Amino acid sequence: MASRPGKIVCVGRNYAAHARELGNPVPERPLLFLKPPSAVIGDGEPIVLPAASRQVEHEAEIAIVLGARLCRADEATARRAVGGIACLNDVTARDLQKTDGQWTRAKGFDTFCPVGPPRTVPHDFDLATLEVIGRVNGQERQRGKAADMIFAVPQLLSYISHVMTLEPGDLVATGTPEGVGPLVAGDIVEVEIPGVGVLRNPVVAA
Repeated sequence: MASRPGKIVCVGRNYAAHARELGNPVPERPLLFLKPPSAVIGDGEPIVLPAASRQVEHEAEIAIVLGARLCRADEATARRAVGGIACLNDVTARDLQKTDGQWTRAKGFDTFCPVGPPRTVPHDFDLATLEVIGRVNGQERQRGKAADMIFAVPQLLSYISHVMTLEPGDLVATGTPEGVGPLVAGDIVEVEIPGVGVLRNPVVAA
């Protein structure tokens, strides 16, 4: 990315199969959390495994780049505010996520938010046709369609905008499909959104 976003709003458990694979219930409303802008790295930059964790995992996601300010917006207004689509990896220290009781440390380490260059899409583009694929060392581990999200993109953006104002350049990570798994030093992890691009990052030890 050319610059860091003002904020990164993430959505947990937005694919039912992913919620089930972690033994969690499907949420009744979007489950929101934040990643710090300091976690952002770009394509080709290394994900650094922190010494504090023994279980770091990949989470391939479709990210929305805000193109306009949103505050208490309806879904139609929220859809018009989509400025671009980007590949994102919501890297997570799964062991710390389980033990801490909240997710800030598990999601917030430096390098834990690789993001690819955004691609703009027409306002009439059907976001439900987007697909995200996660690979480690060339082997596919994740594949999910936006059509399978529990909460669709316009619904997510509208919901978030009733909690906090979204500014141009902010990122919204829309959740990961099933198939999350461990990363170890030496791995190459990829997130692909067909028609948007491929985000590729090596994994190194701290």
